[in-house]
Amino acid sequence: MPLGLDALGKPDGFMERQVRGWTQRYERARTHDVAAAEAVAKWLAESLPESPPATLLHNDWRLDNMALDPADPGRCIAVYDWDMCTVGDPFADVGTVFASWANPGEVGFGATPMPTHLPGWLTREAALERYAARSGRDVGGFDYYLVFGIFKMAVVLQQIYFRYARGQTQDARFAGMAQVAQAMFESAATRLPA
Repeated sequence: MPLGLDALGKPDGFMERQVRGWTQRYERARTHDVAAAEAVAKWLAESLPESPPATLLHNDWRLDNMALDPADPGRCIAVYDWDMCTVGDPFADVGTVFASWANPGEVGFGATPMPTHLPGWLTREAALERYAARSGRDVGGFDYYLVFGIFKMAVVLQQIYFRYARGQTQDARFAGMAQVAQAMFESAATRLPA
């Protein structure tokens, strides 16, 4: 890896550690039982794919962590919030961004749902096709990473609600985070193979 980034992160076993870590975070932030969360965590652990060659990851890739060129909104001019960057499975970032990517007719999830359901945005499937064409990566097993991304974002919201429920924050906006997290866990569960 160029620029000395080979010392950043531990790409071997990256997804296994991610799944284990996010599952442990969920367990520590649990305020009530959510069968869908448990089913998704179990499936993620049992269905780990073989990762493609490791790349630099933002590790919190969302549309609200980037700035667009005002003259050309299709062009990214800055990416923020690199504090969790590492080297690992490139599909982890793609799964995270698509976790909050709603197609037309779908409801957006998360604390700040993205406007991807509005005219002018690619569908999730078209954006994934573009990613595959530009990266040269086979995206045939991508459903795993979408489920992982939804699970990860749901855990983040559950953690926020946990702090609210314990009185560690008084922000009333966090009172409904458990319901949003549960809806995301349930959405992830609907994507599991039958």
